[in-house]
Amino acid sequence: MQFLERIPYTFLIVFAIVMALLPFGSSHLLEKSRMLMAGTLRRPIDWFDLVWHSWPLLLLAAKLAAQYLRGSR
Repeated sequence: MQFLERIPYTFLIVFAIVMALLPFGSSHLLEKSRMLMAGTLRRPIDWFDLVWHSWPLLLLAAKLAAQYLRGSR
């Protein structure tokens, strides 16, 4: 958990937003999420894109959850 504590919120929020929106013309995360909900996410590259563009959001969620569970600000 010390790893999460060392990452500044500002950096993590900006990084998560940028990764979620890349490429800026058409968001892979949105496209892959729709494919997942429709049940058409089958190719390995599609799964990779989903994981690649969502891991910073998951890291941010883990940092927020850890802070909430600690009960500190």
